[in-house]
Amino acid sequence: MTKKVQLGFENDCVTIPVADILPVRVLSKSIKSSRKYTQITASIREIGLVEPPVVARNGDASRSWLLLDGHVRIEVLKDLGQEQVECLVSTDDEAFTYNKRISRIAPIQEHRMILKAIERGVSEEKIAAALDLNPRSIQRKVKLLDGICPEAVAILKDKACTAAVFTTLRKMIPLRQIEAAELMVNANNYSVAYISAILAGTPQAQLVEANKPKRINGVTPQAVARMEKELARLQEGITQIQDTYGQDHLQLTVLRGYVGKLLGNARVVRYLMQTRPEFLSEFQTIAEMESVVPAEVE
Repeated sequence: MTKKVQLGFENDCVTIPVADILPVRVLSKSIKSSRKYTQITASIREIGLVEPPVVARNGDASRSWLLLDGHVRIEVLKDLGQEQVECLVSTDDEAFTYNKRISRIAPIQEHRMILKAIERGVSEEKIAAALDLNPRSIQRKVKLLDGICPEAVAILKDKACTAAVFTTLRKMIPLRQIEAAELMVNANNYSVAYISAILAGTPQAQLVEANKPKRINGVTPQAVARMEKELARLQEGITQIQDTYGQDHLQLTVLRGYVGKLLGNARVVRYLMQTRPEFLSEFQTIAEMESVVPAEVE
């Protein structure tokens, strides 16, 4: 018998008086001075509410609604003097934080959204006003991927890289850009410091301006040369580990399970205690180890 899937939200949005919406958490006193609050205010003022707040029907009071998501948006609407708002109605009144389920927009995704808006006739000034940014910032976001090869873009498309990361990548030839992007993903590190270290360890021949010597404040040419060799060795080691990681992890997991079963046999344990106590100690350590799998592998 097939079970019916319960809808998470009612089919239609409802327009509710802002005064009838009851928040389920208190905003911090500093929220109105935050960058996030300013941006949301600018966006609502320029283009209206993009994402409706999520509410649930309050069983105790027929005219009131519980606010599950959108506390900052509702506060902004109050400040702007708006009396009604269109809301999405949840069928579950569990007050968990919806934002924990949301994947934040990566810079490359933001770049593509801005390009699409411009293609549809939205001016850069209008976008800047909606995001509460300087028009020059929008221009920089439009040119974010200039000089970046498509393969590196594909690797970093959903990663939280800052604009400075792409500025540094532009100094490398396409092949090195791909290697640098893979290094960042493998290390799960997208900081400016890390990409700067990769640049410092990049051979001169793999730079766009190959004839221009690299200059890094506080680092001698000899130290840069050593960094290049160390980074090349590290990258080679990472590549070798990646090739065999899955198979090695599977074998170690099987072995750990086998050792655990051996230690479950009283005769085996007694024998080891009498003849090889040092082996018993090592086997017990192996059997008690937890299997640790990186998030990327899972």
